[in-house]
Amino acid sequence: MLVLTRKPGEKILIGKDIEVEVLEVRWDQVRLGISAPRHLAVFREEIFREVQEENRRAALITSANRLEEAARLLTGEKDKA
Repeated sequence: MLVLTRKPGEKILIGKDIEVEVLEVRWDQVRLGISAPRHLAVFREEIFREVQEENRRAALITSANRLEEAARLLTGEKDKA
């Protein structure tokens, strides 16, 4: 991990396309501005993790529903609609 010290108004460049600027430092918070190409997704870590978990849960539910449907087809049960 690269650790840098920056002051408000100073920037960090990542490659040619990504720029991170320190906008403000107040108490225990740092406000950052991030400029990146539109094709790159930029997420706060907690939001990214939350979306990943929700997608995992949705995939499990879909898989469970498909297994139930397959079991009904195999046993000859009619739809429960």
